[in-house]
Amino acid sequence: MYSDHKRLRLTPSTGNGEPTTIRESDRSAIIDTVRRTWSECAVVSASPSSPPPVGRFAGASGRGPVATAAVAARFLPVWLATGALAVIAAIAAPAALRSTSWSYVLPLATVLAIAALGQMLVVMHAGIDLSTPGVISFGGNLIAGVGAGSDHKLPVAILACLCVGVVVGLTNGVLIGVLRLNPLIVTLAVGQIVLAWSSKYSRDVVTNRPNVPGGLSSWATSKPLGISTVFWTGAAITLVVALVLRYTPVGRRFQAVGANPRAAWMAGLRVRTDVVLAYTAAGTLYAVAAVLLAGVSNSIDPAFGSAYLLSPIAAVVIAGASLSGGLASATSTWIAALALTLLTQMLVIMGLSTAMQYIVFGAAIIAGMVVSGDRVAAVLGRGLRPAKPPPAAAAADG
Repeated sequence: MYSDHKRLRLTPSTGNGEPTTIRESDRSAIIDTVRRTWSECAVVSASPSSPPPVGRFAGASGRGPVATAAVAARFLPVWLATGALAVIAAIAAPAALRSTSWSYVLPLATVLAIAALGQMLVVMHAGIDLSTPGVISFGGNLIAGVGAGSDHKLPVAILACLCVGVVVGLTNGVLIGVLRLNPLIVTLAVGQIVLAWSSKYSRDVVTNRPNVPGGLSSWATSKPLGISTVFWTGAAITLVVALVLRYTPVGRRFQAVGANPRAAWMAGLRVRTDVVLAYTAAGTLYAVAAVLLAGVSNSIDPAFGSAYLLSPIAAVVIAGASLSGGLASATSTWIAALALTLLTQMLVIMGLSTAMQYIVFGAAIIAGMVVSGDRVAAVLGRGLRPAKPPPAAAAADG
């Protein structure tokens, strides 16, 4: 990914636990071969004569409590804000917390959460994906068009929807990760192309038969243990994403590349591959969200999926992720999606006009970004970082 730098070669390790030295001509760098326990630690450490790492990698140099506090602070605000929103809803709009309201909130919150999980994978690599509405729209139209109201054709319709998500995500990944084009421009352009095909397909095929197969609608409206099947499906997907990112080698490499792609490249990780993987997985999750939304909606209209352009991005940022890349939390992203959906439901129940709903919703998103976990973690990290010793004291210690 960094064509202006030659990849450095590893020399054999000394076997005595010392860091491995990488040499090319008269330059050298030190690769720390000791396994870290924090997934966002620096892959390449500084040489002994260099100053200690700062910023988001400061915790990798041994200050475990500081790193732990910073990571915890990153994802705590969204949980506190959701709890505060529930208290406000109980006072201002108690009907928003009743069972009839939750039967509406949970499925839609789950759809938003799945779309936000895909956006989260992209944001972890300092990207952004604006093709979400196009994938969801085209996927929903394929569910209705290919399914043609028949349960026998439903598996083929779902497969077609998933294929669209994979193809769109892979296209984004190749253009951004391999050709190194701007993510904002690429995903916006690809999304517009997909939306155009979706509109044409909807006009030619879906307009006369907009209903999805009855089997999908029945599945989406069923309630095991009194809670929507869509919710259980979304919770399972969220749990899988969280476990893969945290406990598997692929997930740890994925996070390392997002946290510091240059250092990961120098350590031998395939940065371009992980970028392509991020966008492909995101497109797949958007297609899954399209399937779930089609089941909840029962029918497909021309505006299907249009609400998922900015809401997934807002959920990811409010959940504590940084748009510059790095750590993110799948569970916190799900909670942020729930909070945004509950807020929308509360505003509707309060009887606010559409204009006022947009104003309050936008103000809430801005407030959430101002106190987002990423900003809190940065402030906390600066506050807890030990002060540098005076030059004279440092020389004496040396």
